[in-house]
Amino acid sequence: MDLVAGKSSQPLEEWSSPHELGEPRSRFIDFAYFGAYNYPSIKVGRRLLRILGICGSPRKEGNTEVLLKEALRGAREAGAEVEEIFLRNKTISPCLEIYGCKEDGRCVIEDDFHEVAEKMVRADALIVASPIFFYAVSAHTKMLMDRCQSFWVKRYLLKMPIAPGRSRRKGAFISVGATRGKRLFEGVILTVRYFFDALDIDLSDTLLVRGVDEKGEIFDHPEEIRAAYELGRRLATAKKGDVHT
Repeated sequence: MDLVAGKSSQPLEEWSSPHELGEPRSRFIDFAYFGAYNYPSIKVGRRLLRILGICGSPRKEGNTEVLLKEALRGAREAGAEVEEIFLRNKTISPCLEIYGCKEDGRCVIEDDFHEVAEKMVRADALIVASPIFFYAVSAHTKMLMDRCQSFWVKRYLLKMPIAPGRSRRKGAFISVGATRGKRLFEGVILTVRYFFDALDIDLSDTLLVRGVDEKGEIFDHPEEIRAAYELGRRLATAKKGDVHT
């Protein structure tokens, strides 16, 4: 199997452990072939830490997606069970502000949001990745965030737990922007921080990359790809109170 060229006849789910892969010549695999990370669980005496990655980029195989996949690879190799969701493949309406969620904390709009919401609740840690559009997150990402008003209602108005039986969870944010503006990420960090809070999650780590725009340009910055891998490892092994923002 040639991971660099992306040539393989072996489906991802048939890999029973990372040791079967050997040492590839490059960590940059063909994402068009592999799709989402759904690795088999390895029994370690208790269930694995579940880390969910949410990709908010509208561009397939773009720079943001590359970094998110690398972060999830780092988390998986640190012992976590990981999964990735592509928001561009989901049908999610914007919040209509009808406040049907005030009944029980559940959004009354029936679409793919509920699938994503269920996975966010089940996750032990969350990574959100979005490119920058006009100093904000992508439209795909923002629609998901706005629909999570239902979680805010559940937590703060109805006083109900978001993830019953678990302490406050950890989250990370990965973002790529084309410009090098000094304040490029200030607004989105506030947005992500309060989005995570509605989910009872702390923003514990970030990877913010400036000056990268064209598809594949991130590969000219191997230090950022390595940083994404390390972010995933940190999140998978973080202890309570660890912060790397």
